[in-house]
Amino acid sequence: MEERQALAALAALAHGTRIAVFRLLVREGPEGMPAGEVAQRLDVPASTLSFHLKELERAGLIRATRQQRQILYAADHAGIRELLDFLLRDCCQGHPEICSGLTEAMTCGC
Repeated sequence: MEERQALAALAALAHGTRIAVFRLLVREGPEGMPAGEVAQRLDVPASTLSFHLKELERAGLIRATRQQRQILYAADHAGIRELLDFLLRDCCQGHPEICSGLTEAMTCGC
């Protein structure tokens, strides 16, 4: 991940609604959930939620998949892993292997 991408991901998370959406989708797991259910659980209007979902998707933190007539949103574990790797790349005085377990534990190996 390049710095520009990391900044976009961090900026996307720097909003109360977006971080709530992100955390909900991380908890939900790889199956994800429809936008309507996300809106209902977080008590966010659908039009507002749509904007936030697009920002998180553009940042590479969530993904959308069509399942018949529904669009399901789920955490993008690869994108999350890339962001964590970027943040921890230079940890421990140039010995990132010391921190390698952090990214694995934080993304559940999904």
